[in-house]
Amino acid sequence: MSWVAVALLAYLFLATSNLFDKFLIDHVINSSKAYAFMACLLGAVVVVVAPWFLSWPGWYLFIWNILLGFVFAVALWSLYEALKRGEAAKTLVLVGGVVPVVSIILSVVFLQETFSTNQWGGLLLLVLGTFFIALLPSHRSFLSRVVKRLKIRQKVGASGLVLALFSGIAYATYFVGSKYAFREQEFISAFIWGRIGAAAFVLLFLFQKKARQEISKFLKTSSPKKHKFLVLLGQGFGSAGFILQNYAIFLGSVALVDALQGVQYAFILLISAILAFSAPKLLKESFSGPVILQKSAAVLLIGVGLYFIAL
Repeated sequence: MSWVAVALLAYLFLATSNLFDKFLIDHVINSSKAYAFMACLLGAVVVVVAPWFLSWPGWYLFIWNILLGFVFAVALWSLYEALKRGEAAKTLVLVGGVVPVVSIILSVVFLQETFSTNQWGGLLLLVLGTFFIALLPSHRSFLSRVVKRLKIRQKVGASGLVLALFSGIAYATYFVGSKYAFREQEFISAFIWGRIGAAAFVLLFLFQKKARQEISKFLKTSSPKKHKFLVLLGQGFGSAGFILQNYAIFLGSVALVDALQGVQYAFILLISAILAFSAPKLLKESFSGPVILQKSAAVLLIGVGLYFIAL
């Protein structure tokens, strides 16, 4: 399977996971640190295959892998905190727009990646398409309507946007660092070491009294079974998407894979259009000339960008 197909499947899973994350942060696990703690510990379950795939990479790469795990945990925590403080649609699209831009810069500077003329054109179109979606009026956003229907609170705060920006930079740093790790080690071994590093970082939360109380409160609370199921289901989608995203980076260019995040939002726009015609009462999609034009332009830019990259 090509890296493009793997990345597309990854972003489909991650789009679904993001909606679960927003709902769970607001209604089930009110603490972003508690949620990051659960997510990273669940991610460390991959150590069950360690006897067959984990190998000692040497001290330099071991430290590199563990630090990458730390960076990932910080990126995850800051994303959850941004979702908690801000509007889901703006938060997710901002992170999705920042990651490819920073990844391109870091991959060119530190990995010496080079791109063909077609790929540069595709990168530009994908990033432009993502920001076209970001500029959609908030009340017209499919993500905004989804979270409204789920009765998730919506508020916009500067701190949430700053955290989203920070999360995007941290994610880009993690992905570029992972590409270097995958060049020097077997994919599965490097991936497992990174999950161990992420789990080790969130264990540090236990040294902070407030975070320890928040984690303990979630673990002890008698939340409904459906909520526990949603936590596992959301993490299942997220884990599948994350593994596939990392594998796509292993197979291809980290900058190109990250740029394809725009496809995630194109999927969402296409779903909203399908629902508007097949089930108009579900999300009450409304249309106007400028909004239709902006959505169409975003999907077209992302589609053409994907075509150029896949050439």
